Amino acid sequence: MSAMTIAPAVTARARVRQREVVAGGRQAPLRLTRRGRVVVWLLAVGLALGVGGTARSAVADGPRPALEVERVVVAPGDTLWGLAAEVAAPGEDVRDVVLRLIELNALPGAELTAGQTVLVPAG
Repeated sequence: MSAMTIAPAVTARARVRQREVVAGGRQAPLRLTRRGRVVVWLLAVGLALGVGGTARSAVADGPRPALEVERVVVAPGDTLWGLAAEVAAPGEDVRDVVLRLIELNALPGAELTAGQTVLVPAG
């Protein structure tokens, strides 16, 4: 039997490495496959839609009309709930009106003292 020399099998990975090296020992520039280009395009379109949707929902509101208010001097026994019930529109939740009165008057809580002046919506 004669000695046979078996040439090493060139694997697909070795062939890819051979192709990456161009003349002068430098690496070839990165190339995307067709599937890679599709993925990049889909990511770009998704990003553009996301940014566009966010930008569209970030529209500022216009100026609000001025709120007409009255000054009410708190009498002994008056509560914020009672004042809110008087100025609440029919069917409006009094709890929401109480919160608006607290915000309108910059009150630290729902407590009122006799003689205190409170702003309430007119009408």
